[in-house]
Amino acid sequence: MIGSGGREHALCLALRRDPAVDGIVCAPGNAGTAEIAVNRPVDVADLAALVALAGELAPGLVVVGPEVPLVAGAADALRAAGHRVFGPSAAAATLEGSKTFAKDVMAAAGVPTAAAVSTADPAEARRELERLAALGDPLVVKDDGLAAGKGVVVTTDLAAAVAHAEACLARPGGRVVLEEYLDGPEVSLFAVVDPRGGIHPLLLSQDHKRLADGDEGPNTGGMGAYAPLPWAPADLVPQVRAAVLEPVVAELARRGTPFEGLLYAGLALTRRGVRVVEFNVRFGDPETQAVLALLATPLTQVLLGEAEPAWLPGAAVTVVLAAPGYPAAAVTGGLVTGLDEAGAVPGVQVLHAGTARTPEGVVATGGRVLAVTAVGEDLGAARMAAYRAMGRVQLGGGQWRTDIGLAAERGALSV
Repeated sequence: MIGSGGREHALCLALRRDPAVDGIVCAPGNAGTAEIAVNRPVDVADLAALVALAGELAPGLVVVGPEVPLVAGAADALRAAGHRVFGPSAAAATLEGSKTFAKDVMAAAGVPTAAAVSTADPAEARRELERLAALGDPLVVKDDGLAAGKGVVVTTDLAAAVAHAEACLARPGGRVVLEEYLDGPEVSLFAVVDPRGGIHPLLLSQDHKRLADGDEGPNTGGMGAYAPLPWAPADLVPQVRAAVLEPVVAELARRGTPFEGLLYAGLALTRRGVRVVEFNVRFGDPETQAVLALLATPLTQVLLGEAEPAWLPGAAVTVVLAAPGYPAAAVTGGLVTGLDEAGAVPGVQVLHAGTARTPEGVVATGGRVLAVTAVGEDLGAARMAAYRAMGRVQLGGGQWRTDIGLAAERGALSV
């Protein structure tokens, strides 16, 4: 398992439940993965080191968790060395690595998405934002490249939108995508694409991107998620499969860059129908923590496309604990306590992200420190257990939302 976040801890937990798995090595891992796997200190961006470690271990399967090594070509390098890998090639991973490329693929495949302008020119960006501002809708500015889930600004403040665009363009090779605003709730759908091009959708989930309750504050990498979605139309997954997933997989194959791995569609359910907000090429964080908590099928069978996923009854809710100062300037090094007490709540798993174990105990090493995921007979029961557990975790200045899944529990969401 390559990676060190909450996503990788959730994947490791699911793999540990799989009878086909004899053992797990996580590179580099975190304080949570160390309890169920062997951590190895490898830089995920160092492809030569990843290939060397795989050569030493001769694993039955390598799962590449984060987007950075995928876009850099980790799956290609590992496959070239003879290893079985879950994850797309670098060429196919450009679907996440460049929003401009993703828009081009969607246009060729006839996939519905927001109208957009891609530019590397600050003057053109300002003119386009001024034009969009005159229409009265919120402004959407996206960094074209990888930005760890924090490269998007949605605002009614023209000056703030221009400033974000200019900051993105100031970087070497900078490019921005300026989009029309999509109304309606956003949802996430993961699908495993097997080596034969077969598509295997997982559960729908919903992420909460804003830092604070009521969807206030800056965008983050995700402050919580829940699954499934009791308010979503019953035919939504088949609809997305036919209108989005199958055309994109077919278009990538037509271009000679077939997709294999995890295709993640971020979707807006608008008044005009489903629209793609973005694609990712790996499991999303924190949705993975909620989705995999409900998986009944052995994970290796799902990853290899050998079985359609089956699901446990009930619901799962994930609540993220972030470090003080996150997302602008996370303050790390704080001691995290109460983890055993949180994990003792029935139906709860504590999933580590930015953590490390020291002689003093577990300390925060990243912006998103950990999450609690609770499974319950319904969304209300899962929420109650998750917040009961989170109330037992202590981190000075730590931040967490109190409303993950609340609107869905109250029946306040609809399409």
